[in-house]
Amino acid sequence: MSTGNTQRSNILFAGNKSKGKHFQAQMKRVFVALYRQPKTMLMVSIETGILRANICRYVAEWEKENLICIVRKGICPISKHRAGFYTTNPDLFPIVEPSNTKGNE
Repeated sequence: MSTGNTQRSNILFAGNKSKGKHFQAQMKRVFVALYRQPKTMLMVSIETGILRANICRYVAEWEKENLICIVRKGICPISKHRAGFYTTNPDLFPIVEPSNTKGNE
């Protein structure tokens, strides 16, 4: 893991001191899996062996902290259903242009 990625991982666990090391290890494995390449939660679940319910909880937590983003929506190669492809790699986050909320003045 690079130093930038290590710093981000340390941020993930800063507020989770009461949780067991097992869940911290799971969070780290999920974070790394999503960092390498955008994936659906089901893809990560099968790759890591971690329950999708736990992955869903981690993703919700990271969304609040802006540590994860949906890169695109597409067909999951496993379920063949539409799903979001998530990434924790900030270099892959979509660029959002600021909108003009004041209207035409």
